[in-house]
Parts: sequence; C-alpha cells; structure tokens
Amino acid sequence: MEGIQGTSSGAASDSAMVHARPTVADLHGENHFAQVARKNWLAATKTPKVRPDVIKKELWDELENVDFAYSSLLVLENLQLLERYLWPGFSEDASNNHHLLLALVVNVKRRENLPSWDHFTSKPAEFSSFFRRILSMTVDPSQPLKIRTQLVSFVIGAFQSLDSGLVRKECAPLVGISIWHNLHSDAVREQHFEEHQMLRKAWRASSKRFDAADETLQARLRFERSWLYTLVLDFLDRLYNSNTKQEMADNLAYCERFVELLTDLQSQLPTRRYVNTLLKDLNLLPAIRLSPMYADEDNGLFRDLYSLLSHFTYFAIEDQTGKQLSKLEYDQQHYNTLAKLQRIGYATFQEKLQLMALANFASIGNREELDGHLRTLSDDELRELCSFMGLRTEYPSTTFLVRDRTFHMETLISLVEQRPTFKDNVRDVPVFPTEKILYETTFLRNESYNGSRPLAIPKLNLQYLTMGDFLWRSYILYRAESFYGIRKDMEDVVKRVQPRGKGVSTKFGGFSRMSIPINAPGIVDVAPSKVGEEHPAYVRAEIILDVSRLQVPVRREWESLRPDDVVFLLTVEGKEDAPMRNGHSDANTGEQVGLQRLRCAQVVQVLDDNGRPLRDQTQNGDFAPRARSRRLVVNIDAKQYQIDMHHVAEGRPNIYENVNMIARRRGRENNFLPILESIKRLALSDFPAPSWLQEVFLGYGDPSSATYTRLPNRLQSIDFRDTFLDWQHLIESLPGKTIEPAEDAQGAFGPPYVVQYPAAVEPAAAPAKPSKKRRRDQVEVAQPAHESLHVSTYKPPNMGPYPADAIKQNAVRFTHAQVEAITSGTQPGLTVVLGPPGTGKTDVATQIISNIYHNFPDQRTLLIAHSNQALNQLFQKIVALDIDERHLLRLGHGEEDLDTEASYSKHGRVESFLERGTYYLSEVDRLAKNLGAPGAHGNSCETADYFNLVYVKPAWTQYWDSITSKEASVEQIVAEFPLKDYFSNAPQPLFPPEADREQVLDIVQGCYRHVEKIFTELEDIRPFEILRNPRDKANYLLVKEARIIAMTSTHAAMRRQEIASLGFHYDNVIMEEAAQVTEIENFIPLALQTPQNGELPLQRIVLCGDHLQNSPIIQNLAFRQYANLEQSLFQRLVRLGVPTITLDQQGRARPSIAELYKWRYPALTNLPAVLSAPDFQVANAGFKHEYQFINVDDYKGRGEAEPTPHWIVNLGEAEYAVALFMYMRLLNYPAHKISILTTYAGQRGLINDILNAKCRDHPFFGRPKVVATVDKYQGEQNDYIILSLVRTKAIGYLRDIRRLTVALSRARLGLYLLGRRTVFESVFELKPAFDVLFTRPDELTLVTGEMFGETSRPVHVSGAGDGEGGGEVDGEAVMTGYEHLEEYVRGITGAKIEALKANGGRLPTREVRMVDGGDEDVDREEMVLVPEEQVQEFGADDDEVV
Repeated sequence: MEGIQGTSSGAASDSAMVHARPTVADLHGENHFAQVARKNWLAATKTPKVRPDVIKKELWDELENVDFAYSSLLVLENLQLLERYLWPGFSEDASNNHHLLLALVVNVKRRENLPSWDHFTSKPAEFSSFFRRILSMTVDPSQPLKIRTQLVSFVIGAFQSLDSGLVRKECAPLVGISIWHNLHSDAVREQHFEEHQMLRKAWRASSKRFDAADETLQARLRFERSWLYTLVLDFLDRLYNSNTKQEMADNLAYCERFVELLTDLQSQLPTRRYVNTLLKDLNLLPAIRLSPMYADEDNGLFRDLYSLLSHFTYFAIEDQTGKQLSKLEYDQQHYNTLAKLQRIGYATFQEKLQLMALANFASIGNREELDGHLRTLSDDELRELCSFMGLRTEYPSTTFLVRDRTFHMETLISLVEQRPTFKDNVRDVPVFPTEKILYETTFLRNESYNGSRPLAIPKLNLQYLTMGDFLWRSYILYRAESFYGIRKDMEDVVKRVQPRGKGVSTKFGGFSRMSIPINAPGIVDVAPSKVGEEHPAYVRAEIILDVSRLQVPVRREWESLRPDDVVFLLTVEGKEDAPMRNGHSDANTGEQVGLQRLRCAQVVQVLDDNGRPLRDQTQNGDFAPRARSRRLVVNIDAKQYQIDMHHVAEGRPNIYENVNMIARRRGRENNFLPILESIKRLALSDFPAPSWLQEVFLGYGDPSSATYTRLPNRLQSIDFRDTFLDWQHLIESLPGKTIEPAEDAQGAFGPPYVVQYPAAVEPAAAPAKPSKKRRRDQVEVAQPAHESLHVSTYKPPNMGPYPADAIKQNAVRFTHAQVEAITSGTQPGLTVVLGPPGTGKTDVATQIISNIYHNFPDQRTLLIAHSNQALNQLFQKIVALDIDERHLLRLGHGEEDLDTEASYSKHGRVESFLERGTYYLSEVDRLAKNLGAPGAHGNSCETADYFNLVYVKPAWTQYWDSITSKEASVEQIVAEFPLKDYFSNAPQPLFPPEADREQVLDIVQGCYRHVEKIFTELEDIRPFEILRNPRDKANYLLVKEARIIAMTSTHAAMRRQEIASLGFHYDNVIMEEAAQVTEIENFIPLALQTPQNGELPLQRIVLCGDHLQNSPIIQNLAFRQYANLEQSLFQRLVRLGVPTITLDQQGRARPSIAELYKWRYPALTNLPAVLSAPDFQVANAGFKHEYQFINVDDYKGRGEAEPTPHWIVNLGEAEYAVALFMYMRLLNYPAHKISILTTYAGQRGLINDILNAKCRDHPFFGRPKVVATVDKYQGEQNDYIILSLVRTKAIGYLRDIRRLTVALSRARLGLYLLGRRTVFESVFELKPAFDVLFTRPDELTLVTGEMFGETSRPVHVSGAGDGEGGGEVDGEAVMTGYEHLEEYVRGITGAKIEALKANGGRLPTREVRMVDGGDEDVDREEMVLVPEEQVQEFGADDDEVV
C-alpha cells in the first residue's frame, strides 16, 4: 500500500524493500541519505549553503543508482530535504538537478497527503522561476522519460491546488485563451467567437498584451501558449511509437499520467474552457482509441483512463457559460451536427452520399450504419469531408500519428456518434454487488493503489462542472467505497467459517456471528414486471435459519433484522478447489478466498419456526426457551435474478440452488443501499442547489457572494433576545461599531436588544464585464468602513404566574467572534463557522437556532450532525433554552441516548402531545369550574375550543374592557379578576400589595397569556385526536408541527426519498461537525424537500466545524488520497476562500495545554475562566507537570508489534497507561474524569484486556470513563487524558497533523502522552507541538504525599529552567520506566490495604463500570455458539411460543 511499484510487473521481487516506510533506524542510523542530511543540513544552526557536488553526487547520483526508488525519496522527505536544504538555498541559477529534486520531494509530499506548497510562500519570485524551469523540462526531449513522468505528476499536483494563489498564478496562463493559437484554422476560432462575443474581447486583450511585451516576455507568452499543444503532440507520438519492451513500459507509465492530467483539466470549468476546444481540435480521443497502446489487452488501466477522459470531454455542458445542457438541448446540439453532415455531404458528394442525406438521424448516429454510408467515398474524399466538417486533417510532418482512412473515419464518427449521458450511466450501474462486480479489475486496482500509477476514478477537487457532475462523481465513489467495505466483510466471514470441500460436500470448520450456513433459499414468488421494466417487480424467497446453537445475544441480532435490511447470499467452497485458468490464476478473485458466488437480498420479515411474525421477545430475558429455527422472508435482487435465469435457460447451473450461507453486516455499515438510491435519484432529477448558493457550491464566481452582506434580502434588524447579558457585553461584542441607543432611551439599558443595521450600500455602477480585480475592489468599497448600529429594547411579555412560565435565559457570555457567528447565522445566506477545540461551537449553533426560532416563527430549521453524540449534545442545550418542546423533533435511533426527561422521537413526541393534551384538558375543567360553566368541557380538544369561544373569551373581553378605562383602580382590577380560583395554586400572593397599576395589569395579562397558551396547544394537539394511525400521527408531526428537526447526516441520506415525498418543508439547515462528513453527506440534507418551481426555498445554511481536525473516515486509500473522497464541503469552501468566522477563545483546557495545539490556530486565546477558575490554578495532585511526554522503552525486548495486518499494539505503552490510571485512582482521582486514548484500534483492545485483568473488579480501581481511539473521541473531552501513541519504528499515519490536533486537545487539566521520543522528535510537520513537549523531561515526574482534591500546590508555570524540569517540588519522584512505576503503584496499593486493615476499615466499593469502548463483537466461540451437548438436551417441546 505504502510503497511504489515499477511501471512494469517485473518489480515484484523488490516489493518488500519498496513498501517499507522509513524507520527510526533509517533516519538516525547509517543510511547514506541520513549521513548526508546530518552532515549538510540537520545539524546546521543557520541556513546551509547548497553545494552542487552534494546535489549531484551525494543525492542525485545515489537516487539514480536505485532508480529513484520511492522508499529512498521518502527517507529524504522525512529528513526535511526540501524544508531545511533545497528551498532555503534555492536561487534562479540553481542546477537542473536541484530543480528536479525539489519537484520529486513535492510529489512525495502529495502522495503522503502532506502540505506541498506552503514552504514556497517565503520566496514567491524564486518559486515562479522554479516552476517555469520545471515546465520547460516537461517538454525537453533530453530528459529521461521516467523523470518527465514525475514532472507531469508535479504539474497535476499544481492544477489540483489552484486554491493556492502562488500556484494559480503560474498555472492559469497555461490554459488561457492564447492556447487557441494552436487551433488548425482561423475559421474554427471565428466560429467560437461568433457564438460568444466575450471570447473575441478576451482574444484581443491577449493579442494586445503579446504585442506590447518586450522580447523576454514575448518568449514567455509564446512558451505558455504552446506548452500544452507541444505536450499533446509528444503524447500522440508516444501512443504510436514504442519499439522495445522497456520503451513500451516507460511510454505507458507516461501516457497514463498524461491522460490523468488531461482529465483533471477537463473536469474543472476554468481549466476546461479553452483546453476542451484544443483537444477536440487535435482529434485526441479518436487518436487514442486507434493507438496500439489502447489496443494492447494488457493495458486495461489506460483504457479505463481513456473512458474517464471521454466522459468529461463529452460532458453535456456549455464550456463558456458552465450551463448544464438539458436532455432536449443536448439532443438538439447532436441533431444539428447530424444535419450539418447531411447538408455538407449532399452538397459536396451528391451522388455518393444521397442515401445518407435522406437517412434518419438515428441511422447516421450509429457507428456501423454511418460506416456503410461513407464506404463509397475514396480516402481523399473522406479527408475532404472531414475538413468541410471543421475537423483537423493536417498534423506536423514529424508526427508518428497514423492518418489513414480508419483515422479520418473515427474522427468523423466521434463527432456525430450518439453517446449516453452521465444520467444514462448512473441509471444503468447496478446498486447491488455480485462476486463479479466485487472482483472487477478496476475495484482490485483501486485496492492495490500505492500512488505509483493513476486510477480511472473521478476525483473530488475544488470545483465541479455542474450539480449533475458533482452527484455523478459522488455516486461512483460512494458506490466503490461501499462495495470495498462489503467485500472486506464477506472475505472476513469466509475466512472465519473455514470452508472445506466443494459443492454439496462443503463443510465449515469455523463460525462467525455475522453468518449462518443455510440450505438453498426457496423461491416462493416471482412477481410480473412493472410497466416499462423488464425485470420482475420482486422475487420473494424464504430461508430457514438454524439458530439452535446461537447464543441468545447473537440470535437476537438475527431476529432484529429490519425490513429492507440487505443480507448476502453466498456460495462458499474450500479454497483449494478454486479453478485454475489456462495455467494461471487471476490476480485476486473470489474463488481464491473461497467465495464462489454472492447475491443480495432485502429482508421482508423474520418469522418463527411456525411461520408467524416474531414479536418482541425481550421480556423473557435470557430465560426464554431456546429456539431451533427462524424463517427469513427476503426479496432477492430482481434484476440480477432475471440475468441468472437467462443463464439457466442457456444451460448454466442455477446459482440459487448452490447458495449455502447467509451473511449480514452491522447496521451502520450496511446502509449503503438507501444512500446510493438517494444519490441516484438526485443525480437523475436535475436537483438544484439554492440559487444564491449554486455558484459558490460549484466553486465559481465570487466566494463571498452567498454571505448575508452580499444578499438583497439581508435583515435590517434582529431581535437578539438573550444573546447579550448586559449593555457592557453588547459593547464588547461589537468592536469597531458605533452603538446608538434608541431615541427614547437614556444612556445604557438592559437586554433584550433589537439591533438595527444600516441599509446595504449599493456598489457603484460597474462596466459591462469588469476584471476580477475590479470586482473585488468594488465589493470592498460597497461595505461601509464604520457601521453605526441603532439599538432599542422592549419589555418581554409576562407569560404567567407559575415558575414554569418563566422565560429560560442564555447564561453564556459570548465572545466577539461568537456574536459575529450568531449574527451571520441569524441573517439569511451561508455562514461558515470554524471552531477550534473548546471554543463553543455548540453554544453558537444553539443560540443561532434560538434566534431563528423567535425571530421567524413560521420558519422550520433542520439540524444535522455526523454523530448521534454531537446531535444529542446540541439537543440537550436547545432544550435548556426558551424553545417550546412541542416544536422539537429528533429522528433516527440516537434519540435513546438523549439525557432528557422527555422523549423527542416521532412516537415519543406523539405520546407527549397526547399526555399534554390530557393535562391541558384537566386545566380546562378547572377553568370551567372557576367560571361556573356547566358541561364536560375537558372531554376533547374540540369541546375545549367551544368552551374557549363561548365562555373564556367573552368573560375576559368584558373584564379587560372594564379595567383598561382610566377610572379603574388597582383594587378594582384585583377584585374583579375573573380567574382567582383557577390561579389559586400559583405562588401567592398573585398580586403583591405594593404593586402599582402598571404592574398589576402586567400580571393580569400574564395570567391570560397562560390561559391562551392552554387553548393554543390544544388546537395543535387536536389533529392527534382525529388521526388514528400512529404512522399518520408521526408524519403529521414531522410535516406540520415540528419547527426544529434533528437527525444525523446518515439518517438524512438513508431516508431522503421518504422524507421528501411526505411534503416535508424547511427553511434553514444548521450542520454541526460539518468537516467530518463527506461532501455528498453535506449536500443531501440540503435536498430533503422537493424544489418549488425549480428552486430550493432554503434561506440559511450554517456549517460549524473544524477542517484542521479529523476529516471523514474513508477506509480505502485510493478513494481517500487519490479521489479525495475524504474532502468535506466545509473544507472545500474554506479552500475556495468563502468568508469564514473563526471562534478565537477557548474555554476547555489549561492555557499551557492549549499551547500544544494553539500553533494550528494563530488567533486562539483563552477565556478568562481558564485563567482564573480554581480547577485551572491548582496542580494535578501527585504529578509535577500538568502535561508531559513520557518516553516508553521496549518492554520485554519489544516495542510496537503487528500480530495481524493493521492490528498494531505496543504492550509496554499499554501496561504503562494502565499503571498510570491505577496510580491516579489510588490518589482518589474519580474514574469518570479519566479517559485513556490511543491511536490504533489494536492498542485499544490490548488496553481493555489489561484493564479487565487488573482493574475492573478491583475495589480500588474500576475502569476509566472510556477507552477509545483518538478518531472516535473527536468532539469529546475529559479532565485527564492518558494517550498511547503506539509507534516505535516509523510514525505511520500519525504524521497527519489533524489527528495530532485532536489527540492533544481532548484534555482539560492533565495530558500524559506515552510514546517513543526518537519517532516524533524529527517530524517536521509535528515539530511545533513536540518542541514544546520536549522542553520537559521525558521521564514521568510524580509528587509524593498528595491526594486528589486536597492539594493546593499551584500549577507549574512554563518558563526558564523548564528544560531541566522547572523548579524543584517537595516530594518529587522520577519514574525511570514502566517497571519502576508498576513497583511504585504496587507499593502504594499494599500500603493502602495494610492501613485499612490496621484501622479495621473496609475496602471501598468499586465504582460503577463506565463505558469501555471494548470490542463487543469479538468472534470468540463462547460468545457466538452454545456447546453442542446443551443443544441436544432440549427437544421440540421447548420451542418458543410466540
């Protein structure tokens, strides 16, 4: 995975060496490059001078000797060659080798997913010179082809990084309109100018610039416009001119990379605009298709790359405007070309092409029939016809391109051939996998990706051609990633069940909780096909599951399969019987692992062995009688079933008769089908983004055009309600703005505040098409430099006399940046909030929701988060604000974990409505009694409404009219109050004796508002009385009643069609953890409603996240790195330059701990609380330091180990982590305040095992709150974190700065890292953090005689002398290793027990066991199967009765 493969298959023998990552020994030992680094730059204190002999002899020649092996380049990159030597010492007259080494190291950084261009920003002029030299070497025939292949990779990297101004400046001229100088005729160019007049202006401007330039600049401009053309001609030569085997291999590697470059250029509108015309003019695709390289059957990757290039080249889009062509427009364009061919053919060769002129379009658009029509023409006539059709027929005389009849025929066919659109492709791609699909060469190639060759999969980058293009790419990639996961799971099942034998004699030597051996499924019904379809409507089958030997929890997992869950029907056989194919086996096939056949089915229902639907049987607990079997009714994949039956009709065996196993997957992993269906529907439906967001989403135009300051519907005033705590808070939160109190106010006044904004300043009238620079300048001018804000207030209405009527208030004193985010989120448009760790993203999102809820009572808001945990945290804060709980709804299964009294699920809300209805109806009876109204008014919502109209309103109107006259005294108002009896249970006195008239009237109005609320709520509850079906009630709640609806991004993707079809409507989307979900999961929540008149009625989109922490988790390296599937919409918008509000004050961690990750967030400061609160002032009891890196040496002669692939453990660190936890518990640290984190799942499992053995049942210890991987713990925090970094040989994926940022920012008060110093101290990217850590000793320093909660020692403050461990502390004890710490802990434990015994005390009871994050799914035999003898003990009479 992590090495490089040779361009030919002959590199296998070197694979072991090639795949190795640089180890600590490589970087610090006797390795040649390590010695060169130490001698020339690592030890240097000032910028080292670059010596040509070092570049040539010590570096370049040595690399040449090993054929530029990737492992050697990786070592050099790890040794900071670029950062410490090549770039600091770079100058314009540097040698070619110096330039090439820089390019090679940049390629390595890109391949390793490391920042590539940041280092160059220090010297922009030198970078420009360097880039130009690299470009000139790409077209230099004297450079070896392998080097030129690397340089093409470098250029690809540059075109993928157009968000960097430095790179964009160099790349843009290479694809500008000046490349049209290379079109084959002026007439072709003129034709484009006629279609788009703006092109003529751009062309003239380009020509003027050239004419006005001096010789040097003209030479540069000439090079820019000919660079791509020269490369394409060279590429065509290589397609047709390969002689030796080595030359063919080198040419293939180069051509694959070059097609990747062309595909990248074609897949983004700014680079495609002029390039597409040039490539079509050069007849590139027909030339590739006819080449020997394309025809070679071994070059499957090259053909797939051609298909991808072809897809983008012929994509249905208008190149200049970026408009996606509708089916009608696309067809019309095609018909115009066909009509042109008929006209020109008839006019030029009337006799020979008369039949073609009379033929229908379908006939001419068909390859075979067109060939028949044109067969009558001679070669010269065919060339002439091509020329008349505007096709190039002349090429440079030196070209190797074969221009014969076949070539001209192919160019003509490629012009007029009818092609399927991307929608046709999406429609035809199967959503269910089979064994053939899972083991397709393309899928296997993606899996073996190591960066040495490109892949034929679309990439997600900065921009998309259209919304359809974005959805197509997402569909292809999501499907491939899903199928990769399915294949891994199925292979795991096959491996665990250990099949032996073949056919009916197949036996299984193992077991898996995710699979059950079965007899062939019985097909019980094949429904006729629906209108317009060929396959059956459904194929119903019944499967008998033998559950007699399954343990109860495993059996319940099978019984809890839900309708529409996907299960997998497998034919599994012994591996040794896999057939050989003509003496050689495929590289990797299902047969090789024992997986012969795979088909998918969807669950209809689970029945007991008597054929009755299973009801919930959990009430019997584990004492229920043992079941023998279950029946599973499923719908088999109907399309595949029809194909299989055709094969049976042809005499092939029936696949379904040989199925011998059923497998399932975990729910969260197995939701691929509904998500794929959602993406597919969106892709086929021309689904729009909101018009104000469309351009920004696709990556074009002004990045700030979707923010509220640029939108015409921005709000002129906002009621901030409880956002500001007082006048001083308001002033602090709006720096640089003049606050003007309302005219009737005298100086400062208290909240709530209504802020009035000045009207937006319209930009001055601009010329027709100003330059980008001019437009930007005008945008800046349009905004007033100094805003003056008018602030007014109002008296919040009295809502009633009961404590429950009091308005809940926000208590958070928001910072300036938080207020800016809240303001932007309350305004319409796009808001992007970047929240570093501990800066209160959730509080900001909650306040935005509250402001929208109160300012816009008719609008509905959708809340989305990546995880149930984050959503629940958000929901719990919303519940605490002044938001009526009847307007809250939580969809999905995470609702069960909500730490609230009420249930916010659909059915929970319905029940809550009915319960509230009962309560309010009893209140109506009390009111009726108070008013002396006879009758059963509290029977139903309908009778209550009648009672309100006939009794309450008239009585109140009469009373209100009498007391509002000026003559009415306070005594009269109190005496005549008609609801005294009803409010007798309110806090008394209802009317305080000292209250004046205004106060009494306010209390009276509050009482009536309380009564009004009863009838308002009953009116809302009334539909739930009328609707009888629970599902109808739940759907009514979603569509009509709820105003704040929360769900995970996964739930939104799975239920998209169901929710949209209900007529669900919403106005705002607020997304938490927006940087942790893929782009398509960011997009689907915007598309849960049906567009109205082709427009999405969304008004606000708020994205809260942090792209500097972990990105979405993508399992497959190819999709993660090459296709960039781990990109979130949040990250892409930040890259595009969309205005971002960065929260800049953290309130989570001690300031000293925050220093460890603050370098990632330059503006980050601390809230006053973390400077002054007692918790942060006092040192951690028993520890000298509040954070420390502890160097852990090999334990029992071993550091890291990998017992199974990707399962990395480190016993020494695991034991140390547990010993440290035990030490803390002995000092009375509460277990729930401690979390143990690690960077690998294998290490988490090992730590859990040690905890279970040493601590779980021990009265002193128990378990920590959680043991988890860093990735799973993002978004969480705890007071004390013990972190195991695991790696001792090479740093591995820990080099990702985002992961380190998460790891270092989870702790509030104490952070103790366990790792190997030599691994981390030389990593350039992590240096800022580890430099701080390594200022302290790397041996754990304890302090004796302290207990948790009793110490008053102030926290150690960093400063002078830190390197020696800071000032001395009484009772200091240094632990020299794990054994020392273990002995120390054992001693304290023994002393504690002795002390308890001596005092006759009892041992403390163990704390409740906390979340362990362990591996609950381990396939241990005793966890899955019941011993066979126990199964035989019970008979048929013990079967469950349902």
